[in-house]
Amino acid sequence: ERLQAERNRIKILLATKRIVQLDIKANMQVTRGSMKSNAVLKKTTSVATARVMVSSGVLNTRSVLNTNQRVNQRVFTGSLGLRQAVGSSTKHDWRVNAVIQDGAKLDRPLRVAIVGGGPAGACAAEECAKNGCETYMIERKMDNCKPCGGAIPLCMIDEFDLPEYIIDRQVNRMKMISPSNVEVDIGSTLKPNEYIGMTRREVLDDFLRKRAEEKGTNVINGLFMGMEQKEGEKGPWTMQINEYTPDGDQRVKKRDLEVDVVIGADGANSRVAKVIDAGEYDYAVAYQERIKIDESKMDFYQNLAEMYVGDDVSPDFYGWVFPKYDHVGVGTGTVINKPAIKKYQDAIRLRAGEKIEGGKIIKIEAHPIPEHPRPKRISGRVALVGDAAGYVTKCSGEGIYFAAKSGRMCGEAVAKRSRNGAQMIGERDLRTYLSKWDRMYWPTYKVLDILQKVFYRSNAAREAFVEMCSSDYVQRMTFDSYLYKTVVPGNPLDDIKLLFSTIGSILRANALRVSEGASVTFGRKEGEGTA
Repeated sequence: ERLQAERNRIKILLATKRIVQLDIKANMQVTRGSMKSNAVLKKTTSVATARVMVSSGVLNTRSVLNTNQRVNQRVFTGSLGLRQAVGSSTKHDWRVNAVIQDGAKLDRPLRVAIVGGGPAGACAAEECAKNGCETYMIERKMDNCKPCGGAIPLCMIDEFDLPEYIIDRQVNRMKMISPSNVEVDIGSTLKPNEYIGMTRREVLDDFLRKRAEEKGTNVINGLFMGMEQKEGEKGPWTMQINEYTPDGDQRVKKRDLEVDVVIGADGANSRVAKVIDAGEYDYAVAYQERIKIDESKMDFYQNLAEMYVGDDVSPDFYGWVFPKYDHVGVGTGTVINKPAIKKYQDAIRLRAGEKIEGGKIIKIEAHPIPEHPRPKRISGRVALVGDAAGYVTKCSGEGIYFAAKSGRMCGEAVAKRSRNGAQMIGERDLRTYLSKWDRMYWPTYKVLDILQKVFYRSNAAREAFVEMCSSDYVQRMTFDSYLYKTVVPGNPLDDIKLLFSTIGSILRANALRVSEGASVTFGRKEGEGTA
């Protein structure tokens, strides 16, 4: 130990002597753009400061010599800065630390951090990693089970190359159940090879994360605490992470990570969104119970999903019973009355009745779901995707496909605009993802927003909605739009017929509520009272 201490002392003395004696003016010719840089090093008591002036901009660097035998040097080559910290140990810690202009060529890969390892984060990481970017994905909980119906459209299976084991059930039949328990069967217009895939999020998310890792993503199991730009808006982002130990004993190691670009895929309560002041939005609370039921009852849900509407199960959404691998997911959600979510959950179990009676609750899940896109989704070199950006549709509450798609589109934009990680990108480059996204999916969000405002505003409107779903034309339009993620243009004549039919349904439902209120049970059992 004495020998090592003596060696360290000699190293410090030699370094100090070299800095003190170096009082020269050096003119450096930078290869690209024939930029000239002057380095002047002056002797001080404990600090030697080096400033490198580049004609295209100004780079500030400090070389600090502390009295506690620590030498910090920042050496810049062109627009790249590397900081080497030399302490009492022999370990070197190299970090990116420079102000680099948008479009500047890099002599190391673009560094991208994705916060969140769900479908949005994993798909963004996969695109960045396989296209030459140095990619990091930060996820706090590798076995996360987000409460969601787990339904994915047919197009997602092929588009994202999902294996068969990801799909627990192939649903080709649905029941829409009105407030008065009128049931409408949906699915007669589906082709033999068309279905809705039912998944468990812990299985789907794990597959997507592992695939991103295979493509070269560095996966960090830890909690993202915050981030800052120490060098200004064109400088790197320093991410603060509480990294979990591999043995899973809850101990954490504080870690800083410096990157060029950040993609926030950390859900509705996104910390990345807060850092960039992306604005607030209203959100729904989704609540789901996973219930294990008898095999005979499970056979009923072999390829069937149920959707219940009514004020009793949700004042502004719907309740569901969706089949999983060996159990059913039973849940609901609401925006306008979050404190009553458990009351609505009791109601959906009551409405499902004998079909799930006697089942054992094996897991309870709750999570916020965004209600609309955030006011700001891009800021500088930071982009938001998935739930963090607010990409959940009204009326249906679908978010898995849009999360994965937005992550992929953002990753593709980063890779393309950086020329596969070879040059720096900025806000203008990231906005190419946003423009493409809005062009493709704004009509879908708008149509579903209108549908929710029209049909979820009262039980009478919900009765009309369920009645409307009995139309083959409506079913074909709905399924084509959902399964293939496009707004399908309708037939003008059929659209007019549908309009008058919908108006008639609403009028009949209102009349029924006024004149025959006793017959509208809104899900109550007989003898418990009337609506």
